[in-house]
Amino acid sequence: MTDPRAGRRCHNPLNALHSALYFSPEFNAETEALGLASGPGTYFSAAGYFAARSAAMGAVGPGTVTATFFNFSHALITQHIPAAWAVAAPAQLLAARLRAVDKLLRRLLGEEALASREMAEAAELALRATDGCHRAGRPLCAAEADQPAAQEPHVVLWQAATVLREHRGDGHIALLTHAGLDGLEALVSHTSSGRGFTPSFARTTRGWSEEEWSAARKRLQDRGLLNPDGELTEAGTALRAGLERETDHLASAPYDHLGAAGVERLTELAGGFAAIALANGAYPNGIFARN
Repeated sequence: MTDPRAGRRCHNPLNALHSALYFSPEFNAETEALGLASGPGTYFSAAGYFAARSAAMGAVGPGTVTATFFNFSHALITQHIPAAWAVAAPAQLLAARLRAVDKLLRRLLGEEALASREMAEAAELALRATDGCHRAGRPLCAAEADQPAAQEPHVVLWQAATVLREHRGDGHIALLTHAGLDGLEALVSHTSSGRGFTPSFARTTRGWSEEEWSAARKRLQDRGLLNPDGELTEAGTALRAGLERETDHLASAPYDHLGAAGVERLTELAGGFAAIALANGAYPNGIFARN
């Protein structure tokens, strides 16, 4: 058994490589070419994101997207799903997503890195880790794991990172539900920790009004998880820390399958690629509470 914290350390750079896609001009260009407009001046396309991230599950309805994405407003999702499927079929979106990944990683990492032995090794290790993922009860992970592997190592690395990211995320959602947190309460409590997105970016991109956000804060205050200033109380901090520990345990299977040495090497390789990507502007400025 590997240390569950080692799995989290490996997850962090892999997730950075995975998530950068949805903030990229390459992704917006590919989804806009299919007819899904991103909106003027935006670097986060809700229509493209909802459709492309859920496409592996097929042409699902808005309820399925709300359930699996968890912290997005159902009202926002219904603005785009199922309408997106009349514009582009899931197979078209999955192909567009991989084209965007290829272009994005070429821009962020450069041709030398993509052709390197280290990239091929990272892709092989990450793909091997996905063989240890549990599909049962993890709909997004299972859907992504069913996708055929690409040929290019950098795209394979992104695909494997996506499976691993959704494996962890599906387990995390189960724990949030068990803790009695709805999607908005989970989002508010997470941003109150000073981690992840800034509260304003999280609220607006997830489709919540200021009134809904304030109401969720009030519910968390009534449970003793937030203080009147909107900061986590001792109980709130303990709850969030416990959720992360339990998420590490639920996400440990692929890293146990890979083994300690493999996890350490994948963390090193993915960390190096993620550092280059971040240095080359993988994410817009100002969206994270801690950069």
